[in-house]
Amino acid sequence: MKIPAKALAVFALTLTLAASAQKPPQSPPAQADVTLGGKSITVKYSSPAMRGRKIMGGLVPYGQVWRTGANPATTLITPVDLMIGTLHVPAGTYTLFTLPVSEREWHFIVSKKTGEWGIPYPEGEDLGRTDMHVGRLSAPQESMMISFEHTTKDSTELHVKWETMDAWVKIEAM
Repeated sequence: MKIPAKALAVFALTLTLAASAQKPPQSPPAQADVTLGGKSITVKYSSPAMRGRKIMGGLVPYGQVWRTGANPATTLITPVDLMIGTLHVPAGTYTLFTLPVSEREWHFIVSKKTGEWGIPYPEGEDLGRTDMHVGRLSAPQESMMISFEHTTKDSTELHVKWETMDAWVKIEAM
């Protein structure tokens, strides 16, 4: 039995689409959770990978606001008021950005605008900004990660780690 060329082409396309649908995303969804003051705080983001690229000062340029992840905007969900660095953040849902000014100077940005894709940055929608601490990792980290570290009952540090950079800000429940 001879199968028509058009039918073979459709079958091949169907197999290709099915195979591509099964590939994991290049920047998979990720989540960081912490409990402060008895309440759960969540950061949802997508975790891009270096894949041989120069990240800090390259893919993530200095002097420009960065979406701090990939794909949909990075989201902070908090049921409790927080102090993030010097910034008072009322309970609610926010979008997070960072501004890497240089290798040693970073700012953490909390935006009131939510539900958008990670770019463009919603100019004029900031709840506020605060300084971040910046350090170096001892070895390169392939995938970007947001984590909560040094957590106590009412405080933690939110870390953004990628390549050899570790930028973090203190968070306290109010």
